[in-house]
Amino acid sequence: MRGDGFVTEALPITVLVQTKNEAVGISACLKGLQAFDEVIVVDSNSTDATVEIAQSLGFRVENFTWNGLYPKKKQWQLENLATRNDWILFIDADEVPTAELIAELHRQKNAMRDGRVSAFDIPLDYVFSGRVLRYGHRVVKRALVQRQKVHFPVIDDLDAPGMGELEGHYQPVTSGGAKQLRGAIRHDDKDPVRTWFDRHNRYSDWEAFLRTRPEVKDEAAKRRSRQGRIFDKVPFKPLAFFAYAYVARRGFLDGRPGLDYAIALSTYYWQIGLKVRELNRAGDDRGNGTDAS
Repeated sequence: MRGDGFVTEALPITVLVQTKNEAVGISACLKGLQAFDEVIVVDSNSTDATVEIAQSLGFRVENFTWNGLYPKKKQWQLENLATRNDWILFIDADEVPTAELIAELHRQKNAMRDGRVSAFDIPLDYVFSGRVLRYGHRVVKRALVQRQKVHFPVIDDLDAPGMGELEGHYQPVTSGGAKQLRGAIRHDDKDPVRTWFDRHNRYSDWEAFLRTRPEVKDEAAKRRSRQGRIFDKVPFKPLAFFAYAYVARRGFLDGRPGLDYAIALSTYYWQIGLKVRELNRAGDDRGNGTDAS
């Protein structure tokens, strides 16, 4: 309901909220999804109060236990969960749609109905060090999809460290058109900043794995965003990313948090490069018959 007393029709979208031990932020996330027709929490065997909090707020909870194979978590949901709507919005428990995005989705309802597009790419308003970053690097996710017309690709990464049950950093494939929206999803992780570094340490393990296995790297590269494919080819990535995010994209206008974020992501790319060199050395040693241990 709008503040002027008029009732706004619910968006014909099912939101699938991805959770695992998200008791800190799940309540704020779910309370920010009132504009949508259906919300389902898809939990991965949480050991904290995530499930209890979601259920106490009246939300449906489904459990996912990964068997170590494909499909991974999001594709499993597309294949197995019964939903009231064909359009699916994937969000994490530390995310919530902004008012601007919700208004834009109302304007896009005709496009969703007539089949002009089958996926929407949505930017993130990232919160880092307590501040919403307005400048610098911007992540865009293909988060809103028509379930019958998209799929997450199978990448030969089941023996890779770092990702586990979740699909990696690549976009789902669509058989129809895709459109980028201007409205954003607010990403506000309530956990201590050390957990950001913990996650990106794992992510860099996965990225390094891909880059040292040509047959996997080529397939994964095709599934990245255009921005990601271009950046894959850039030399001296840590320095190049800092120059791009902090200078070219004016990250300095976000103050100290903008500097912190640019340095943190530059360090992430440094980690990937360092781990790639380590894996390549280990492969060379094995090829020469040397014990790399």
